[in-house]
Amino acid sequence: MQLNLKNSLVFFDLETTGINIVKDRIVEISFVKVYPNGKEESKTRRINPGMPIPPESTAIHGISDEDVKDCLTFKEIARSLANQIEGCDLAGFNSNRFDIPMLAEEFQRAGVDIDLNRRKFVDVQTIFHKMEQRSLSAAYKFYCDKELENAHTAEADAKATYEILKAQLDRYPDLKNDIVFLSQFSSFGNNVDFAGRMVYNDKGEEVINFGKYKGMLVTDVLQKDQGYYAWIMNGDFPLNTKKMLTEIKLRRFNSK
Repeated sequence: MQLNLKNSLVFFDLETTGINIVKDRIVEISFVKVYPNGKEESKTRRINPGMPIPPESTAIHGISDEDVKDCLTFKEIARSLANQIEGCDLAGFNSNRFDIPMLAEEFQRAGVDIDLNRRKFVDVQTIFHKMEQRSLSAAYKFYCDKELENAHTAEADAKATYEILKAQLDRYPDLKNDIVFLSQFSSFGNNVDFAGRMVYNDKGEEVINFGKYKGMLVTDVLQKDQGYYAWIMNGDFPLNTKKMLTEIKLRRFNSK
């Protein structure tokens, strides 16, 4: 089934030094860009993370320090990458929880202003779990009746994710071949920031989603606890979380 697209859709996958969005870095990114007319193009590039790759991470994706020592850093490719995905919606496998927050963090660290909040995100894993409850290799076998060779390489995972989504649309009549629908169906919560430290309540208001203030309006917390903003800004939180909190703080200040 050919996807029904208004914007180009980029299926992407990241291999990283670890799973900490704040501290870890991307070592490989691969994407399959699908155009509304059905044209496809793919690209894979390795990235020097500027830090040692832990052996336990190398054991998963097979990328070592030696493999990336002569590669460009993310900062050096960030602008060209942003141009390649400009105006595109994004899709991945577990992407809403990990790949999107990690990518957003890397762009901010590189000083490249790209507004990912305006994109639609389709998380194929969420669709899979809602429909069948399983992993990427199992999903590939289940939907495409193929063994996923070279699992945990970004290119193989990105291409498999693209094939799985098309097979899901063929299998489930209730799934609409529409990116807005698929984005909403596969969304994980209603996050304000990509890491989900803040979420929207049913009134569209930002609330804290962790710690002692969980469930409280962000504006109320900022007013009640004068040190909370500084604690976040100086703490081990994603740059995107700090950016969104700052926007809320400034909005509150400007409304006075």
